[in-house]
Amino acid sequence: MSTDIRQAVDPRAARGYGTDELRKAFLIETLFSPGEVHLTYTHLDRMVVGGAMPAGEALALPDIRQTGTPQFLDRRELVVVNIGGKGTIAAGADRFDMESRDMLYVGRGAGPVSFESADAATPARFYLLSAPAHHAYPSRLIRIGEARRIDLGAQVTSNERSIFQFVHPDVMESCQLVVGMTQLAPGSVWNTMPCHVHDRRSEAYLYFDLDAGQRVFHFMGEPDETRHLVVANEQAILSPGWSIHSGAGTSNYAFVWAMAGDNVDYRDVDMVAMEDLR
Repeated sequence: MSTDIRQAVDPRAARGYGTDELRKAFLIETLFSPGEVHLTYTHLDRMVVGGAMPAGEALALPDIRQTGTPQFLDRRELVVVNIGGKGTIAAGADRFDMESRDMLYVGRGAGPVSFESADAATPARFYLLSAPAHHAYPSRLIRIGEARRIDLGAQVTSNERSIFQFVHPDVMESCQLVVGMTQLAPGSVWNTMPCHVHDRRSEAYLYFDLDAGQRVFHFMGEPDETRHLVVANEQAILSPGWSIHSGAGTSNYAFVWAMAGDNVDYRDVDMVAMEDLR
């Protein structure tokens, strides 16, 4: 198990960062390693972003010092997205069997959590997202077919895509986390453009379904002072509230988006006009 710590970054400081500094501050390069759990504790709304890839014995969600509690979920909620093979998650006395692209919400105080793969040859890849919680909502498994689906964009603008809202006020209750998945259609590469910011919430993006030789160019920064990061398959981006968060790939791809902060209003965004981007 490894735990990385990321401090919050002031936008004025980010203006002066070079490529290596931007990547160290905002890119999570390694989430999935066979038989390991990787966690990144970020001071952006105290989110934890991580990955668990059981490849034999079950893996336990570790209790880390940074939460300041005896157990990880004592004052936190957790969302787990499976982007790999079939697997099972145990949360306290409950067990949840998960297919690829299923999503599990685990409520505050749900007990010890562990992860298993059904087949070590095609292991599950459990993407982990956690934020502080003020209330204990019941754990709930939401399969891809149960998510709220919204189809947007068009092929002519290279952004034909389907949005799947899982942990979302229109689907279920949570304390802070709002989590979903976006799948771009073949021939489409742009996500979240026109772009926006939401100063009241931080966000994390996990890009996946990219072939080894493909990349996503993730655009970040203040609208009038943009930067970019080159992102490979199964890598994640941390996005502070002051930053745009959009991207274009060298092929189509999917991504999991997750927000935490002052509210759970998916529509609470400040749009950025194309002519204001620099």
